[in-house]
Amino acid sequence: MREGRLRAVDVVAGALERIRREDRALGAFAEVWEDAAAERAAEVDARLAAGERLPLAGVPIGVKGRHGLRTAGPLVAAGCVPVGATAVPGPGTAWQTWGVGAHGRTVNPWRADRTPGGSSAGSAAAVAAGLVPLATGSDGAGSVRIPAAWCGIVGLKVTNGRFPSPDRTGLAAPGVLVRYAADAEAYWRVLSGEGQGLRPRPITAVFSPDLGFADSDPEPLALARAAFARLVEADVVRLPLPETPVRLADPAPAWLALRGAGSGATSEVRGDGWEVRGVRDVRRINDRRLAALFDRVDLLLTPTTPNAAHGHDGPGDRYSTALTWAFNLSGHPAISIAAGFGADGCPVGLQVVAAHGREAVLLAVAAAAEARAGNRSTGTGTGTGTGTGTGIPGKP
Repeated sequence: MREGRLRAVDVVAGALERIRREDRALGAFAEVWEDAAAERAAEVDARLAAGERLPLAGVPIGVKGRHGLRTAGPLVAAGCVPVGATAVPGPGTAWQTWGVGAHGRTVNPWRADRTPGGSSAGSAAAVAAGLVPLATGSDGAGSVRIPAAWCGIVGLKVTNGRFPSPDRTGLAAPGVLVRYAADAEAYWRVLSGEGQGLRPRPITAVFSPDLGFADSDPEPLALARAAFARLVEADVVRLPLPETPVRLADPAPAWLALRGAGSGATSEVRGDGWEVRGVRDVRRINDRRLAALFDRVDLLLTPTTPNAAHGHDGPGDRYSTALTWAFNLSGHPAISIAAGFGADGCPVGLQVVAAHGREAVLLAVAAAAEARAGNRSTGTGTGTGTGTGTGIPGKP
């Protein structure tokens, strides 16, 4: 579009047509803003014709929830065109996994009988199915990373507190869901003003199957471990010597107390063999251990979720957040990248965590992992995704 080979109005019209064709089965969008999107696309074309340089000119995006435009300002300023509000859990649905779109429940594009994860459910489904190349999310316990894992795409949660968030507890941070690492980097450049995230020295990393407390199912764990081994084999990351296990206190009771009662909660918490009292104590333990870890290595990798995508009847008492919400409590940036497919045909993810403010390292590793898998892309520059073309259920 910057070169004049495409017009924003045509690219956005293509995205709207894909949504009309596919979303009745997918349920990714709660609202579609056809008239407003067409008007904004025409404005982008006019700005380009006037010589203005827009880094994401005419890229159609979904925004999480009906109030998502409030946090999409930097993307709109960069030339993105919001085409609609993506589905989030509705009244009476569990906040962890379900989405409710204009046409009913949000389904996983890989298998319609499975959830896409949540709470950024519609954003993940829309991106995985090719309706839009980028959608915003917010992550308070894994709400970007979990649906990214279960939909087989990239989901970045930024450092907590670095950018505005309406969440008064401080647990939630902005995030983005994309198909390609290049698009996550483009989002990050717009949001932060930072450039490419390559580092001059080797990137060191450790893998933890459980963070010292979680119980993962064998298949997601095996796939995540194999994905990590491929990164080591390709020299994307290197193992430190000596290796030591990662042992954090289980953040679950502290997270729940903070979300429900604020930071003054004093309920007893047990985790990883230590008995502590209160949210502050859990944070102090984990912050100290993570600081020591990131003094020694660049990255911590885990399975994104302890379980595979489950059906729409729910996971029972199982928390899909077991491996993600520790980093909402600690505030560390994290990204989920594709780790492979289970026997059920659904994707699972590999979570990569970095020290505070080190999103650039996460993006560099995500890009290298993608190149290693032969999944290269030039990113959102054309905005011409084709959608599934096969209906739902189907393969994006």
